[in-house]
Amino acid sequence: MIDHSNREDFLNAIAEKAGRPRHQLQDHPFEPLNDLPETTLSGHSQDELEAIAKKNSEAVHVTFSTTDKAGLADALNAYIEHDAPKTLILPTTDQYEDFGLRDWTETVAPKPMYWAPGKGRDFNLKQAATADVAIGFADYLLAESGTITIATTPGQGRGFHFLPTHYLAIVKKSNILPRSRQAMDRYDAAIKAGELQTSNINFITGPSNSGDIEMTLVVGVHGPLDMTYLVVEDM
Repeated sequence: MIDHSNREDFLNAIAEKAGRPRHQLQDHPFEPLNDLPETTLSGHSQDELEAIAKKNSEAVHVTFSTTDKAGLADALNAYIEHDAPKTLILPTTDQYEDFGLRDWTETVAPKPMYWAPGKGRDFNLKQAATADVAIGFADYLLAESGTITIATTPGQGRGFHFLPTHYLAIVKKSNILPRSRQAMDRYDAAIKAGELQTSNINFITGPSNSGDIEMTLVVGVHGPLDMTYLVVEDM
């Protein structure tokens, strides 16, 4: 059980110094002003959500591609051939079996590096920083904003998504959700059920965009130069 005594002592000390009582949530429960987090884009079919996700992803400078499970390996090979990388990094995960990619990992060129559990932060960050291409798995794609969400795991750490030069995220069409509320509800349920343990959840909305220099938009200043979302439509 988590010990909150230090937190309570800290907050009580602040309230005492301020000369006013603690604000207690049970006395002032949160009451939402509307139900927009739940109702925005609700009622749309998965095909409609995919179309919305495509439009909003492309608006934030993401290349949005689709394939089916049978064609996924060929689609990944075509992506790699286009960028002609010298170095490739992949996550360590059981999801290769789910997507039918186990054989692909044995034949893909260049021979991939892996984000390796147990190898330590410095080892993995160095590999990611030298990778020309990273291909990973996203948990969800949010149609409203063109955002992918990814919980950090030992086999796919946070730096995996931000250090390589080019980045592709594979996501199931069935995991395209209306917006962040639906994603967080699913994460919350998975954490409470003991199905997910994570140190953080990444929300990534395309490559970085900067217009600070003479109001000229520059894409990919920080992190990958470009991003691709590859949606597997029959999953």
